[in-house]
Amino acid sequence: MTATTRPTTGAPTAERTRFRPWWLWIVTAFAFPPAGYIAHEVVGRVDGVGPALLSGLITGALIGLAQWALLRGRGASPRWIGATAAGFGIGLAAGAALVGYETSLGALVAMGAVCGLFIGVAQVASFAALRRHAAAWTLATGALWAIGWATTTGAGIKVEDQWPVFGISGALIVVLVQSVLVNRFVPAVEPHREMAHREVAPSG
Repeated sequence: MTATTRPTTGAPTAERTRFRPWWLWIVTAFAFPPAGYIAHEVVGRVDGVGPALLSGLITGALIGLAQWALLRGRGASPRWIGATAAGFGIGLAAGAALVGYETSLGALVAMGAVCGLFIGVAQVASFAALRRHAAAWTLATGALWAIGWATTTGAGIKVEDQWPVFGISGALIVVLVQSVLVNRFVPAVEPHREMAHREVAPSG
């Protein structure tokens, strides 16, 4: 009697892949420290609405640029850069004002959560692929920005200097989780499927 081997569907593998990190995304963490440093050098401390807004715009534009350099391969337009800058500027201004520009752990976590929520909303608005997951991306970004600040504070960084963004220790955690979300919400287009789509043309 001959045993028949049934082909596997591959569905479990595809499902597991959706929860894997997009490892290339990790490099965006290294945009956070220079972005914050440049903004701090240009604007100074985040100690008022104006400085917070301008620092956030600069920091967000630089981080957004690094992210877009990778996301454009998954369909993101340059609007991502402007949206990240705007969300960061408004979010940092609102969050920092909310906590009175304090730099305690609790204040920075709260500021980060507010800033992250504004960034998440802006990024969703700029990228159609994320709109089906708007709530998840926005809430996750708010939570991750809070965690980023908690991590950097715990690492002993001089947060009392009123930086616009957390350091590399927080950034690595943030982008690691984001890499899973991006892979799940904005999956890469398979090359052979993209080529097949381009080759199909209407007859006649």
